[in-house]
Amino acid sequence: MIGGMSERRELIHKGRKYDFERVSSVTPGGREVCLEIVRHPGAVCVVAVAGAGVCPEGMEGGEHGGVVMITNYRVAVQRELWEVPAGTKEAGEEAVVCAGRELEEETGFSAGSIEPIASFYTTPGMTDELMHAFFARDLTYVGQRLEADEEICVSVKRADEVLGMIESGGIVDGKTITALLLAQRRGLLEA
Repeated sequence: MIGGMSERRELIHKGRKYDFERVSSVTPGGREVCLEIVRHPGAVCVVAVAGAGVCPEGMEGGEHGGVVMITNYRVAVQRELWEVPAGTKEAGEEAVVCAGRELEEETGFSAGSIEPIASFYTTPGMTDELMHAFFARDLTYVGQRLEADEEICVSVKRADEVLGMIESGGIVDGKTITALLLAQRRGLLEA
């Protein structure tokens, strides 16, 4: 029962990370609906700011410090996207722990401080994925630890450049746009 309404769930497929269910329910308005839903364990994204001089030699933009960004090829949309580091929570993992782990694995940076920005549903029309956005600072470079299926390049960009990429359409990833704009609104990014 959700909100006093009856609900019936049928597992369509048990995936490696996500499950797929067919859910039959009655809306608060009394209408019967049947939808396919992706059940998700939750995820994190991290707006990380590197100070000048903490980036390894040769990292694009690393000489001036700024926002740590990645490019990541996304099979679903068949293109490379500019994103903030992000990832899926493991079973029982706290969001802040996941944020530190994903930041380190994807970018090679360990954070001295990680603070929450906000939590939001990514696509509530098709999944229950709850995204937790964080802000990380006091970074130390320790080296990337990519998973076998990841091809991620790391760059460090000035905050004004990253925010301009949102305006120009260079950044089209929803979690990245949301997290960056929330960080800016809270005064965490110097533009």
